[in-house]
Amino acid sequence: MSIPPRLSVVTIGALNLPGLRTFYGALGWEELDGSDDDWAAYLVGGVLFAIYPLDELAQEAGAPDRPMTWSGTSFACNMDSPEDVDRAFDAALKAGATPISTPVSREWGGRSGYIADPEGNRWEIVWAPTARFDDRGSLIGFGT
Repeated sequence: MSIPPRLSVVTIGALNLPGLRTFYGALGWEELDGSDDDWAAYLVGGVLFAIYPLDELAQEAGAPDRPMTWSGTSFACNMDSPEDVDRAFDAALKAGATPISTPVSREWGGRSGYIADPEGNRWEIVWAPTARFDDRGSLIGFGT
């Protein structure tokens, strides 16, 4: 038995779950049925993005005493064009995001900028010229 190369769910621990629900709702993300102030989820391009209380997630994942710090992890939301990066970046700021780095053209040929949600989770808003998506927004190819 091996582990299949797939990512099904990303769960972030929240200090203020209602506040994060407000933020992601302001981005225009639609919550799945059953979401509430104890657990919330969004289907994003074929991956379930879930928010769970940090203390409960730490207990469940076996790290109850670990302090919350930025772990060096970021999430990425790929856009359809370089111009969409700037529009999405501005929309995220209006929704309450903190700017980390404004969008710039990258040496690898794409364009991206970074924001943080209200609890510091980093998101790269990016256009990558080699990213290919299906009709649902799922990444189906990357690279030449």
